[in-house]
Amino acid sequence: MTQPHVVGIAGSLRNASYTHVGIERALEAAESAGATTELLDLRHFDLPVFDADDREAGDAVEFARRVRSADSILLGTPVYHGSFSAPLKNALDYCGFDEFEHKTVGLLAVAGGGFPITALDHLRSVCRSLDCWVIPHQVAIPRARNSIDGGRITDDSIDDRVGKLGEEAVQFANIEPDPPSLESTENVGAED
Repeated sequence: MTQPHVVGIAGSLRNASYTHVGIERALEAAESAGATTELLDLRHFDLPVFDADDREAGDAVEFARRVRSADSILLGTPVYHGSFSAPLKNALDYCGFDEFEHKTVGLLAVAGGGFPITALDHLRSVCRSLDCWVIPHQVAIPRARNSIDGGRITDDSIDDRVGKLGEEAVQFANIEPDPPSLESTENVGAED
Protein backbone atom coordinates (compact mmCIF):
# COMPACT_ATOMS: atom_id res chain seq x y z
CA MET A 1 0.00 0.00 0.00
CA THR A 2 1.31 3.44 -0.88
CA GLN A 3 1.28 6.25 1.64
CA PRO A 4 -2.33 7.50 1.75
CA HIS A 5 -3.16 11.15 1.25
CA VAL A 6 -5.81 12.57 3.59
CA VAL A 7 -7.53 15.85 2.80
CA GLY A 8 -9.52 17.73 5.43
CA ILE A 9 -12.24 20.24 4.56
CA ALA A 10 -13.47 22.51 7.34
CA GLY A 11 -16.88 23.92 6.50
CA SER A 12 -16.56 27.05 8.59
CA LEU A 13 -15.53 30.54 7.55
CA ARG A 14 -14.99 31.83 11.12
CA ASN A 15 -11.50 32.97 12.06
CA ALA A 16 -11.68 31.32 15.50
CA SER A 17 -13.39 28.19 14.20
CA TYR A 18 -13.84 25.18 16.46
CA THR A 19 -14.41 23.12 13.32
CA HIS A 20 -10.93 24.03 12.07
CA VAL A 21 -9.45 22.93 15.39
CA GLY A 22 -11.20 19.55 15.07
CA ILE A 23 -10.19 18.93 11.46
CA GLU A 24 -6.62 20.04 12.10
CA ARG A 25 -6.39 17.63 15.07
CA ALA A 26 -7.75 14.76 12.94
CA LEU A 27 -5.22 15.58 10.20
CA GLU A 28 -2.43 15.61 12.79
CA ALA A 29 -3.47 12.10 13.88
CA ALA A 30 -3.63 10.97 10.24
CA GLU A 31 -0.11 12.25 9.66
CA SER A 32 1.11 10.44 12.79
CA ALA A 33 -0.48 7.28 11.37
CA GLY A 34 1.59 7.58 8.18
CA ALA A 35 -0.43 9.74 5.78
CA THR A 36 0.37 12.89 3.92
CA THR A 37 -2.24 15.51 4.77
CA GLU A 38 -3.68 18.73 3.46
CA LEU A 39 -6.20 21.15 4.92
CA LEU A 40 -8.50 22.74 2.34
CA ASP A 41 -9.48 25.94 4.12
CA LEU A 42 -12.63 27.25 2.45
CA ARG A 43 -11.69 30.78 3.54
CA HIS A 44 -8.85 30.64 1.00
CA PHE A 45 -10.86 29.46 -2.01
CA ASP A 46 -12.99 31.62 -4.26
CA LEU A 47 -16.08 29.39 -4.58
CA PRO A 48 -19.06 31.49 -5.66
CA VAL A 49 -22.54 30.14 -4.97
CA PHE A 50 -22.70 27.03 -7.13
CA ASP A 51 -24.23 27.48 -10.58
CA ALA A 52 -24.42 24.32 -12.70
CA ASP A 53 -23.89 26.49 -15.79
CA ASP A 54 -20.51 27.68 -14.48
CA ARG A 55 -18.81 24.71 -12.82
CA GLU A 56 -15.37 26.28 -13.33
CA ALA A 57 -16.08 29.53 -11.48
CA GLY A 58 -13.38 31.00 -9.27
CA ASP A 59 -11.16 28.32 -7.73
CA ALA A 60 -13.58 25.45 -8.39
CA VAL A 61 -11.30 23.50 -10.73
CA GLU A 62 -8.34 23.69 -8.33
CA PHE A 63 -10.51 22.84 -5.32
CA ALA A 64 -11.96 19.78 -7.08
CA ARG A 65 -8.49 18.68 -8.23
CA ARG A 66 -7.19 18.76 -4.66
CA VAL A 67 -10.18 16.79 -3.36
CA ARG A 68 -9.74 14.27 -6.19
CA SER A 69 -6.09 13.74 -5.14
CA ALA A 70 -7.18 12.36 -1.74
CA ASP A 71 -7.45 8.74 -0.71
CA SER A 72 -9.48 9.77 2.34
CA ILE A 73 -11.44 12.94 3.00
CA LEU A 74 -12.32 14.39 6.39
CA LEU A 75 -15.40 16.63 6.34
CA GLY A 76 -15.92 18.97 9.28
CA THR A 77 -18.88 21.26 9.82
CA PRO A 78 -20.36 23.59 12.36
CA VAL A 79 -24.02 22.87 13.00
CA TYR A 80 -26.35 25.50 11.59
CA HIS A 81 -30.09 24.97 12.12
CA GLY A 82 -29.59 21.26 12.69
CA SER A 83 -27.60 20.62 9.51
CA PHE A 84 -24.20 21.21 7.95
CA SER A 85 -22.98 24.61 6.84
CA ALA A 86 -23.73 26.40 3.57
CA PRO A 87 -20.00 26.91 2.76
CA LEU A 88 -19.43 23.15 3.00
CA LYS A 89 -22.53 22.36 0.93
CA ASN A 90 -21.43 24.86 -1.71
CA ALA A 91 -17.91 23.36 -1.84
CA LEU A 92 -19.32 19.85 -2.15
CA ASP A 93 -21.60 20.97 -4.99
CA TYR A 94 -18.48 21.74 -7.05
CA CYS A 95 -17.50 18.09 -6.65
CA GLY A 96 -19.07 14.87 -7.85
CA PHE A 97 -18.28 11.22 -8.45
CA ASP A 98 -14.83 12.05 -9.87
CA GLU A 99 -13.82 13.50 -6.52
CA PHE A 100 -15.70 11.26 -4.08
CA GLU A 101 -16.64 7.89 -5.56
CA HIS A 102 -14.93 4.99 -3.75
CA LYS A 103 -13.17 7.35 -1.34
CA THR A 104 -13.10 6.91 2.41
CA VAL A 105 -14.76 9.80 4.24
CA GLY A 106 -14.67 10.72 7.92
CA LEU A 107 -17.23 13.05 9.49
CA LEU A 108 -16.93 15.62 12.29
CA ALA A 109 -19.58 18.08 13.49
CA VAL A 110 -19.23 20.86 16.03
CA ALA A 111 -22.10 22.53 17.87
CA GLY A 112 -22.33 25.50 20.18
CA GLY A 113 -25.27 23.80 21.85
CA GLY A 114 -26.59 20.26 22.10
CA PHE A 115 -25.68 17.13 20.25
CA PRO A 116 -24.89 17.64 16.53
CA ILE A 117 -26.12 14.29 15.23
CA THR A 118 -28.47 15.47 12.45
CA ALA A 119 -25.65 17.35 10.71
CA LEU A 120 -23.63 14.11 10.67
CA ASP A 121 -26.63 12.19 9.32
CA HIS A 122 -27.09 14.75 6.54
CA LEU A 123 -23.42 14.57 5.55
CA ARG A 124 -23.56 10.77 5.61
CA SER A 125 -26.49 10.92 3.15
CA VAL A 126 -24.56 13.22 0.82
CA CYS A 127 -21.57 10.88 0.91
CA ARG A 128 -23.78 7.85 0.27
CA SER A 129 -25.18 9.55 -2.83
CA LEU A 130 -21.60 9.96 -4.08
CA ASP A 131 -20.71 6.29 -3.39
CA CYS A 132 -18.21 7.07 -0.65
CA TRP A 133 -17.35 4.66 2.11
CA VAL A 134 -18.07 6.59 5.30
CA ILE A 135 -16.12 5.59 8.38
CA PRO A 136 -18.60 4.23 10.96
CA HIS A 137 -16.79 6.14 13.72
CA GLN A 138 -17.88 9.78 13.56
CA VAL A 139 -17.18 12.69 15.89
CA ALA A 140 -19.72 15.00 17.45
CA ILE A 141 -18.45 17.88 19.57
CA PRO A 142 -21.38 19.41 21.49
CA ARG A 143 -20.96 22.66 23.46
CA ALA A 144 -17.62 23.21 21.78
CA ARG A 145 -16.71 26.24 23.90
CA ASN A 146 -16.43 23.86 26.88
CA SER A 147 -13.98 21.49 25.21
CA ILE A 148 -11.90 23.65 22.85
CA ASP A 149 -9.75 26.51 24.06
CA GLY A 150 -6.77 28.36 22.64
CA GLY A 151 -6.85 26.46 19.35
CA ARG A 152 -6.73 23.00 20.91
CA ILE A 153 -9.12 20.36 22.23
CA THR A 154 -8.99 20.38 26.02
CA ASP A 155 -11.39 17.49 26.69
CA ASP A 156 -9.39 14.25 26.62
CA SER A 157 -12.28 12.02 25.55
CA ILE A 158 -13.15 14.29 22.62
CA ASP A 159 -9.48 14.57 21.68
CA ASP A 160 -9.25 10.76 21.66
CA ARG A 161 -12.33 10.47 19.40
CA VAL A 162 -11.02 13.09 16.97
CA GLY A 163 -7.61 11.41 16.90
CA LYS A 164 -9.26 8.05 16.21
CA LEU A 165 -11.11 9.58 13.24
CA GLY A 166 -7.79 10.70 11.73
CA GLU A 167 -6.22 7.30 12.35
CA GLU A 168 -9.15 5.48 10.74
CA ALA A 169 -8.95 7.78 7.71
CA VAL A 170 -5.52 6.22 7.15
CA GLN A 171 -6.43 2.69 8.22
CA PHE A 172 -9.38 2.50 5.81
CA ALA A 173 -7.98 4.69 3.02
CA ASN A 174 -7.80 1.80 0.59
CA ILE A 175 -10.82 -0.21 1.68
CA GLU A 176 -12.56 -2.10 -1.11
CA PRO A 177 -15.52 0.03 -2.19
CA ASP A 178 -19.12 -1.04 -1.79
CA PRO A 179 -21.31 -1.56 -4.86
CA PRO A 180 -23.09 1.63 -5.97
CA SER A 181 -25.89 2.68 -3.65
CA LEU A 182 -29.46 3.27 -4.76
CA GLU A 183 -28.98 6.94 -3.83
CA SER A 184 -25.99 7.27 -6.15
CA THR A 185 -27.83 5.81 -9.12
CA GLU A 186 -30.41 8.57 -8.73
CA ASN A 187 -27.79 11.31 -8.23
CA VAL A 188 -27.61 12.60 -11.79
CA GLY A 189 -26.47 16.06 -10.63
CA ALA A 190 -23.10 14.66 -9.61
CA GLU A 191 -22.48 13.44 -13.16
CA ASP A 192 -23.31 16.61 -15.10
